[in-house]
Amino acid sequence: QVQLVESGGGLVQAGGSLRLSCAASERTLSIFAMGWFRQAPGKEREFVAAMNWKGGVTNYADSVKGRFTISRDNAKTTVYLQMNTLKPEDTAVYYCAADRWGTGAVVPHEYDYWGQGTQVTVSS
Repeated sequence: QVQLVESGGGLVQAGGSLRLSCAASERTLSIFAMGWFRQAPGKEREFVAAMNWKGGVTNYADSVKGRFTISRDNAKTTVYLQMNTLKPEDTAVYYCAADRWGTGAVVPHEYDYWGQGTQVTVSS
């Protein structure tokens, strides 16, 4: 069982930046594709960004492309989501997810493990 813990959320003004972290209980996440999803009140969980298990391929939702960046640390135990030029519509609970040997899927059901989420609120 892989446990994921997100951190780094908070309140920020539009145009600001936040960096979310996702720490894993596993010694390494190198065999996992990692994804970030978000869910706003009254809406379905939506894809934000993902990286395949090899780390060489990334996917982004059109709404965040050019503003958000997914990355791993060298020890591959933490995954990050750097969020720049934040907009009020980015307000949501952000979740990280892990998919063993995955390709970086954009649909939630492909992922095996989920964190508890971290709230991001962007004020206008």
